[in-house]
Amino acid sequence: MTKTDRRRQYRAARKAFVASLAKGERETLERALASRVLPVLAGARLVGSYAAMADEIDPVWIEKGIGPHAFPRVAGPDIRFHMAEWRDMQPGFQGIPEPPANSPEVLPDVLLVPLLAVTLTGIRLGQGRGYYDRAIARLRGAGPLLTIGLAWDCQIAPALPADPWDMRLDLVATPTRLVDCRKGR
Repeated sequence: MTKTDRRRQYRAARKAFVASLAKGERETLERALASRVLPVLAGARLVGSYAAMADEIDPVWIEKGIGPHAFPRVAGPDIRFHMAEWRDMQPGFQGIPEPPANSPEVLPDVLLVPLLAVTLTGIRLGQGRGYYDRAIARLRGAGPLLTIGLAWDCQIAPALPADPWDMRLDLVATPTRLVDCRKGR
């Protein structure tokens, strides 16, 4: 299967999973995700998060537990992280909420990463434009960075194709587990 085929497969699986959830179950699962991730963030200087779209797992309960944090803003072929509060976010690239252009740009030392699929060794399949791969490479070049992929359990893949520019994640968190992908590398 190509990456395009796998994107289609995991998008459909994610959509079906979220559609199958009973009322209130999504929030329960996202709170469970937060309970797994928040202890890891205890020593973080600054966390970069993201605005979840549609059936992506939402980091909102993590955000409520960490205080000020940054969000991505598309800047040409890249994303840069800016300090912002939800009330200041504005529709940006593809309608995704992002910080205003005049928000302070920052360099997070922990990054919560959205994804379509991920392996337990940290190979991530994203939307296909490379925004997060470039951002992770840039942030790692600036200093230590911990990357945490957030996923529903149905997004865990047994294997995924990887290109040389694909940046591996350090941890993968779902509502039921937290996996250290760095072990065994």
